[in-house]
Amino acid sequence: MSFPILRTTLAVAASALFASMAAAADHTFTFAHVLTEDTPNARAAVVFKEEVEKNSDGRIEINIRPAAQLGGDVEIIEQTQMGLVHIAIPPTGNLANFNEQMYLFDLPFLMGDDAAMKRVLDGEVGTELLATLDANNLHGIAMWGAGFRNMTNNIRPITGPQDLEGIKMRTLQAPTILATYRAYGANPTAMAYVEVYNGLQQGVVEGQENPLANIASMKFYEVQDYMTLTNHAYHTYAAVMNKQAWDTLPEDLQQVVADAMIVGRDAAREFTLEDEAKILADIEDQIEISELSPEGRAAFVEASKPIYEEFRAKVTPELMDKALAAAAGE
Repeated sequence: MSFPILRTTLAVAASALFASMAAAADHTFTFAHVLTEDTPNARAAVVFKEEVEKNSDGRIEINIRPAAQLGGDVEIIEQTQMGLVHIAIPPTGNLANFNEQMYLFDLPFLMGDDAAMKRVLDGEVGTELLATLDANNLHGIAMWGAGFRNMTNNIRPITGPQDLEGIKMRTLQAPTILATYRAYGANPTAMAYVEVYNGLQQGVVEGQENPLANIASMKFYEVQDYMTLTNHAYHTYAAVMNKQAWDTLPEDLQQVVADAMIVGRDAAREFTLEDEAKILADIEDQIEISELSPEGRAAFVEASKPIYEEFRAKVTPELMDKALAAAAGE
């Protein structure tokens, strides 16, 4: 090789290296969650990533780690607090172990439909609760969610709280949910999401509650006999960022991330609605599906009243009353 050709080759290589360095992001963040990639919120996480990277002109890079690659929800919350993970969408039920006011969103039958959910989560109540997460070294950005939770089990159809008597129900590691099932007469057991299928299959637990998207993606219907569309609680996620990671961003990029979180939230809701009708059609031959009657719902609401009293002081009476009024449209 002649020296001129060598110099040219080195120049081209150096140019490519500098171009690559120039194109490198100013900020690289890890976004971890436990959801399989076909679920609405996992797909919405990709929408968020694309929005951030596009609107930041490549100054922010988002690396998504789905399907519990970095651990369960509690582990991801802890890693986000420590800055090992930068962005997460943990269920508020798990966040309640770190912030008692988050108990609010797992109170049964608080939000009766999508309109009530949006009034609570997207309004003053949701904003106020997100702000409290600063004390947990988390910056709360928006309230996401996976739809309303429904109950499945292998013992009997659930027509009212009396039918849960003695059933071993898997729940989140969330005090509100554990207390709720105890009030209904069930035997609740906290278990990591990724362990639930095996737990049901082996009889360690006999039932569980989840939104339809999670029931379908984890194939819980394969190891359950009955599902009741109770819609008893909205499966709320808090979209959060490590506080220091958020603070490293200049204001313009904070706005990019905040705006993208809203786009992702709305995408998750749209994907959820699209998926639910299809899911019911797909699994109706594999599990007995029933709807909760108005009488059954009223019985559940009555049986849930002690839960509101038990957690009123922790949530704070002011916040609970504000949420109840927002849910009712008052």
